[in-house]
Amino acid sequence: MLVIAHLSDTHLDGSPRSAERTARVMDHLHALPRPVDAILVTGDIADHGELTEYETAAKLLAAPLPVLTCPGNHDARDAYRKGLLGDGRGGDGPVNARHDVAGAVFLLADSTVPGRNDGHLDAETMAWLAGELASTPADAPVFVAFHHPPVALHHPVIDTMGLLPAEPLAELLAAHPQVVAVLTGHFHTAAASTFAGRPLRIAPGVVSTLRMPWEGDGPLVDLAQPPGVAFHVYDDAGLLTTHYRVVV
Repeated sequence: MLVIAHLSDTHLDGSPRSAERTARVMDHLHALPRPVDAILVTGDIADHGELTEYETAAKLLAAPLPVLTCPGNHDARDAYRKGLLGDGRGGDGPVNARHDVAGAVFLLADSTVPGRNDGHLDAETMAWLAGELASTPADAPVFVAFHHPPVALHHPVIDTMGLLPAEPLAELLAAHPQVVAVLTGHFHTAAASTFAGRPLRIAPGVVSTLRMPWEGDGPLVDLAQPPGVAFHVYDDAGLLTTHYRVVV
């Protein structure tokens, strides 16, 4: 059985608030009686894409187990590489990474478009995904993760900032049945859907929670709600179950 802790949208900005909320979630994970197999963070790790924000993130997200990250639309690739990944060379190309954890494969793709809020998997990233999937054995479970959800989530603001277009990714996943699920962030709200016939799981926000249209008038984001985390459980029967928790 594989257990993945999934968080997103820490938006570390140098303020005590964002750092405290991120630390609260990480402390919760560190205190679990049984450690999870990996911690996944699906983007918007920094709020302004500054090097100091990533240096803070590297300290807060440190753990004695795999911590897997991908960038979001608030992240800046060069500073992300230098401050979070420890890559002194930096670079502005897509940040794509493969991680093999406990018999599963995690393909973390960069869905960001520098200077924009919506997402896109460019030709380089799609070619990388296709190559990694083609080289992965058919019996190895694969999780594909990135920041922008590839489906409509029925929010008038966030639905203008999703993954566009999503059809090329759907076609690619259709050819690779070993893909167990798609895992994303960006929405600041726990959500579950399907994409390309696979489970789509969206992590709750750490820094804030998005208010849905039917929840009444008010600010776009609710700062009073506690941070959240998702636990994805992939069992020996090949089934995926997700549990969502708030961290008070």
